[in-house]
Amino acid sequence: MTPDTQLDATLSALANPTRRAILARLATGPATVNDIAEPFDMSLPAISQHIRVLQKAGLIERSQNAQFRPCTLNAAPLQQIADWTEQYRHIWSARFDALDTALSNMKDQQND
Repeated sequence: MTPDTQLDATLSALANPTRRAILARLATGPATVNDIAEPFDMSLPAISQHIRVLQKAGLIERSQNAQFRPCTLNAAPLQQIADWTEQYRHIWSARFDALDTALSNMKDQQND
């Protein structure tokens, strides 16, 4: 998968709140599909479909441990998103600095 294709797949997978919640659960440690499905009000096949999307995007890895196939988080694609957004940091910083200046000016005018 090319870096651009990986970024597209990761962002697409993260567009769904259920998949983001699954990743948040896996951030605490490995879990089986049943463990992942427990807090959700949806069928096991629906959860399995979300897991497949996350696997295809490279965000989840599955291993074989006897009869269990625990899912684990693979954070590498998330780092790619962080790296991609970093190129825009100077824009955010400049806007926050401008906002800070504007708020300070407003405060100074109110105190006069």
